[in-house]
Amino acid sequence: MRDLSAGPRVLLKRLRELMAEPLEPQERLDRIVRQIAQNMVAEVCSVYVLRADGVLELYATEGLNKGAVHLAQLQMGQGLVGTIAASAQPLNLSDAQSHPAYRYLPETGEEEFHSFLGVPILRAGRSLGVLVVQNKAMRNYREDEVEALETTAMVLAEMVATGELKKITKPGLELDLTRPVTIDGDGYNDGIGLGHVVLHEPRIVVTNLLNEDTDKEISRLADAMSSLRISIDDMLSRREVSMEGEHREVLETYRMFAHDRGWVRRLEEAIRNGLTAEAAVEKVQSDTRARMMRLTDPYLRERMHDLDDLANRLLRQLTDYGSKAAGASLPSDSIIVARAMGAAELLDYPRTNIRGLVLEEGAVTSHIVIVARAMGIPVVGQAAGVVALAENGDAIIIDGDDGKVHLRPVSDLQKSYEEKVRFRARRQEQFRALRDVEPVTRDGHRISLLMNAGLLVDLPQLVESGAEGVGLFRTELQFMIASTLPKLEEQEEFYRNVIRQAAGRPVTFRTLDIGGDKVVPYFRAHEEENPALGWRAIRLSLDRPGLLRTQLRALLRASAGADLKMMIPMVTEVSEIQRVRELFQKEVQHLSKFGHPLPKRLQFGAMLEVPALMWQLDELMQEVDFVSVGSNDLFQFSMAVDRGNARVSDRFDILGRPFLRILRDIVRAGERNQTPVTLCGEMAGKPLSSMALFGLGFRSVSMSPAAIGPVKAMLLGLDVGKLANVMDTALDDLKPKMPMREVLQRFAEENNIPL
Repeated sequence: MRDLSAGPRVLLKRLRELMAEPLEPQERLDRIVRQIAQNMVAEVCSVYVLRADGVLELYATEGLNKGAVHLAQLQMGQGLVGTIAASAQPLNLSDAQSHPAYRYLPETGEEEFHSFLGVPILRAGRSLGVLVVQNKAMRNYREDEVEALETTAMVLAEMVATGELKKITKPGLELDLTRPVTIDGDGYNDGIGLGHVVLHEPRIVVTNLLNEDTDKEISRLADAMSSLRISIDDMLSRREVSMEGEHREVLETYRMFAHDRGWVRRLEEAIRNGLTAEAAVEKVQSDTRARMMRLTDPYLRERMHDLDDLANRLLRQLTDYGSKAAGASLPSDSIIVARAMGAAELLDYPRTNIRGLVLEEGAVTSHIVIVARAMGIPVVGQAAGVVALAENGDAIIIDGDDGKVHLRPVSDLQKSYEEKVRFRARRQEQFRALRDVEPVTRDGHRISLLMNAGLLVDLPQLVESGAEGVGLFRTELQFMIASTLPKLEEQEEFYRNVIRQAAGRPVTFRTLDIGGDKVVPYFRAHEEENPALGWRAIRLSLDRPGLLRTQLRALLRASAGADLKMMIPMVTEVSEIQRVRELFQKEVQHLSKFGHPLPKRLQFGAMLEVPALMWQLDELMQEVDFVSVGSNDLFQFSMAVDRGNARVSDRFDILGRPFLRILRDIVRAGERNQTPVTLCGEMAGKPLSSMALFGLGFRSVSMSPAAIGPVKAMLLGLDVGKLANVMDTALDDLKPKMPMREVLQRFAEENNIPL
């Protein structure tokens, strides 16, 4: 073979010309392999493409038997070509036939060729096929030749990704990039969503692959790298980034990668071989990702996400992606797919366009899931690998009931789910028929079914769901979606609209619960090691009394002439309630002094979320007009389980004896102090767990609007007195024979209670 120092650039230039010509796919592919063979002085050049059934099919060849095209096949992992595709690693052999993986395909006529160089055709680390060159002479190919062939494979990856090869794929077969994939995750909110993928942080698709000026591209790369390093150093120097902790570790890893000379050298080498700066980033990242995906060390595999993110940031610098993406339109049937995202980010999307949410991370009680549940969309979390497997615009089905995600589903599955959606719609019709039915149990106990809300668009569901009122209105959502701190007048107008739309139904406003993991863009809090136990909710509000007093004044003015029901979150000591009362009284006096009308009735409550209040129950009940149990946080703090950590969030059962005993103690304290007790949280929205709450003595619960129908259908057939006896006996048993969840399920089965 001749010297290839200028070879890659000449080859890429000719390939660019071939890609621009109006050719049929097979002819274009045939001419590409001919051009590669000629440029590399190879006697054979072949392209194998991976099909959805795991078969690598010969799509084009120069030098082998032409009759073998679309006939010669190897399974993934079979033969040299299958080994390359499975490992995503090149193979460079002087005598291919002596390799243990060698598989002879008689139809190709390749027995006379000895030297073999094969490279994977990669996209985002995934093997889409294999590109091979062969010669009769026994020799090892040089490193620059391997690099040249890998670079050339990127052009073929684009041909596969754009769907151009579909025209020459056998009828009934699909390529691997379009193959159906089912991912098992965890169902975080019930429902079925059919639609198309919208990647929350989409991979930047590099379309400008081939450079015309190497020096210019290296200069562009240097400028982008410099900007990237400055931005990382800036993030590390900010005061809110603590000197240690997970957040800083990630940024330090970014800085390490950004200053790694080996990484930069590989990028520059790819540019010198003829790629643009962005195509070089795409190639080096795809190669690195393919290698790291095979690692078994979980720490090193986790670093793959860091490197992915860093490469994406660099691509954004090079392509000015942010300004282009801002105007992108959203499909009307969008399924948002993300590794992780914040609640405010979800609210940035047009609500009417979203049909579901898929997360690689997250937990059932994380705030993003709570917001999605309030929006009434199905959610699946812990869907490992979904971001890498999905492409923008892919057809997708999300099954929040079973915790499954179906990417690019086959038509039969699509039809099956369409029927399932129709069945659910009929079931919802049955629940709607119960909308005006009184929520009274079979033995005569009336249950108050309330809904959770946080935005004006939630309120039409009050009538649709048949809820008696809003048991939890999360006032912080107004703050989380605003770019600046809402002023007094804006808050007042917002609360007045909420009360107006509730049309006489009661609304319980929870005062501001920001801080911790509820980040607002204009409020710079300090980085905390454990934000759930840190400066948040009433702790933050009491330290910023101006913030709290503004909200209290807005609530008072908005409720003039009506009832005002409000509660304080994250109370740890009764003295905190007393301090809020003092601030509240000052606002009442201020408004009275200037002649403002006041609410005709005030109910002042507290949320019971912190276990310390269990030893202040009687003082608490006497201090407030009502208590609302926040079951999500109370469970988290009682069981020492981080609700955002999927490894432990499902470790303990919310229907286990310890937590049910805690809830029973709260109900009994309310009864002896004649203080109403309600519960709002994940627990209230499931028929089985809400049944347990009624058995414990709760007579008021608040949940997502979609859950009210199923819960009402359950309670209409429930004998609460009978259940209470069964539960008390089981909870008092010091040597139980079965878990409480099983006790409850058996009771439901024996008494024909629909769950």
